[in-house]
Amino acid sequence: MGLWNEEDGFFYDVLKLPDGSQLPMKIRSMVGLIPLFAVETLEPEVLDRLPDFKRRLEWFIDNRPDLTENVACMRTPGRGERRLLSIADQDQLRSILKFMLDEREFLSPYGIRALSQFHRDNPYKLSAHGMEHRVDYEPGESSTGLFGGNSNWRGPIWFPVNYLLVESLQKFHHYLGDNFRVEFPTGSGKDDDPVGGGWGIVAPHDEHFSS
Repeated sequence: MGLWNEEDGFFYDVLKLPDGSQLPMKIRSMVGLIPLFAVETLEPEVLDRLPDFKRRLEWFIDNRPDLTENVACMRTPGRGERRLLSIADQDQLRSILKFMLDEREFLSPYGIRALSQFHRDNPYKLSAHGMEHRVDYEPGESSTGLFGGNSNWRGPIWFPVNYLLVESLQKFHHYLGDNFRVEFPTGSGKDDDPVGGGWGIVAPHDEHFSS
């Protein structure tokens, strides 16, 4: 089951109903960013030292398209002839970063929110069995007593996942290099001058990101 939504360019949870139909739950939350954690690069010298593993890797790529078609290309060498092992390919990464680095969505002055600020004015609603379920943007105390009264994943900034995002982006940079650039923040038109606010994927130490 694919969780990538091509129309929106984001990963969503999918609710599978008893009749077999599937309903993407279009909540822009950390759920859509976590696939970026599944990334690793293979150094060419490591592969050369492991000929049996390299041979099996090539066989896997050639013979199991059913397993490789939904992940990034494992064959094309990147910077330094590295290989990429990643759920998100380059186009998906760019699309996810468009949301993640948008100040109206995930990007705050202090890190990446667990839930997009979009849902402050557009709460997600799901009707099931005559009941309405909602996901609201609540960056502080929850408006209900559920889960002890805190808002959990509904907007706060969580240090551990922010750390993992920085680490993941560094790994993508190991493969993609300096030529892969995105706007920072989204909509600013700045993508080539880290000092002036633009952001290349190599700059997790930027003041905007490490605050």
